[in-house]
Amino acid sequence: QVQLVESGGGSVQVGGSLRLSCAASGFTFGNYAMSWARQAPRKALEWVATINGAGDRPHYKDSVKGRFTISRDNAKNTLFLQINNLKFEDTANYICAKLASGPTWSDRWWEGHEYDRWGPGTQVTVSS
Repeated sequence: QVQLVESGGGSVQVGGSLRLSCAASGFTFGNYAMSWARQAPRKALEWVATINGAGDRPHYKDSVKGRFTISRDNAKNTLFLQINNLKFEDTANYICAKLASGPTWSDRWWEGHEYDRWGPGTQVTVSS
């Protein structure tokens, strides 16, 4: 049974940092690209970062480049998202997702139908 479980969220002050984790099980983790998305209250889901199965090709939404770093440890079946210099607009539920097709992300990586498994998410709240 495929499972994705996020952790590492919390309440953080503006300018702070967080490292989110996504523990994966039930599939060969390194065989699939993985992504992070976030959803703020009353806003649409926003895809922020993706990484290929080998972990050497990360890609980011332009608005988070330079502050977000996606990485993975295939030996530990874990996906990470490092967020630095947190801003109020980063407040959201952060979700990891497994690409359905395999280890390589495409220019459609931001489309929800590309994914077949999602975690419940971990909440990040940025305050002053």
